[in-house]
Amino acid sequence: MASAPTSACPHCRLAELCLPYGLHHEAVAQLATAVKSQRLLQADEYVYRQGGEGLYWYAVKSGSFRSFMADSDGFEQTVGFYLPGEIMGLDALQHGRFSCSVVALETATVCEVPVTQLQELCTEIPGLQMQMMRILGKEIASDHDQIVLLGHRSAKERVATFLLMLSRRYGALGFSGIAFNLSMRRQDIANFLGLTIETVSRQLADLNRQGIIRIRQRNVEISDLALLTLIVESCALRHSP
Repeated sequence: MASAPTSACPHCRLAELCLPYGLHHEAVAQLATAVKSQRLLQADEYVYRQGGEGLYWYAVKSGSFRSFMADSDGFEQTVGFYLPGEIMGLDALQHGRFSCSVVALETATVCEVPVTQLQELCTEIPGLQMQMMRILGKEIASDHDQIVLLGHRSAKERVATFLLMLSRRYGALGFSGIAFNLSMRRQDIANFLGLTIETVSRQLADLNRQGIIRIRQRNVEISDLALLTLIVESCALRHSP
C-alpha cells in the first residue's frame, strides 16, 4: 500500500470542512504537524477493522467509504457512508476500539491524525476542542437522520430520502448537490436501507422513468429536486403528530 506525501492543511481545499474549520492560520499550521500521513487506498481496502485499536482519526481527502458492522456469523450491516471532508474513527472514542469496519468504495485518500496528539493540541489551540465538539454533534445528527430514514417509510420514500440526503451532504461539502457519483454498490445501498437489491434497482428505475432523476451507470443527476423533496416531505407530514 502506497503512502502519499504528508498533507498540508493550510493549503487543502477541504480545510473549511475538516478539522481546521474556524481556526486561525497559525493554528491550522500547528494542526498540520499532527497529520501523520496522507494514505492512499484502493477499492475494498480497509481503513480500519471492527475491534481494532482506535489510535487515529481519519479525514477523508478524496473518494468515499462504507462503514459496516459484522456479527459472529459474518453478516454485515452497513451503517453509513463517508464523503470528502468528513471524519472517520469517532466510534472508537468510548472504548478505545472501533465498533465497526470501514472500507474504500473507490480509489481514495485519507489523512491520518493520531488521537493522542489531537487531544494534546486541544489544550494548545483555542477553538480546536469546539471544532471537535462540532464534528461529534454532526455525527449524532447524522445518526438521527438515519433513524428517520429507516422509520415508517415506503421503499420509494427510503430511496428518495437517501438520494436527497446525499444531495444535501454533497452540497454542504461544496460539491454539486444535483449531479454526483453514486459510488455505493446497489447491494450496499439496499443493506443500508433495509431493502432488497431488486427493490432498490426498481425504485431507482421508477424515479428515472418519472424524470425525477437521471442515471448513467453510477452517475446520478437530480432533474427535479422539488419533486424529489416533495416525496420525502410528504412522508414526514404523514407521520407528524
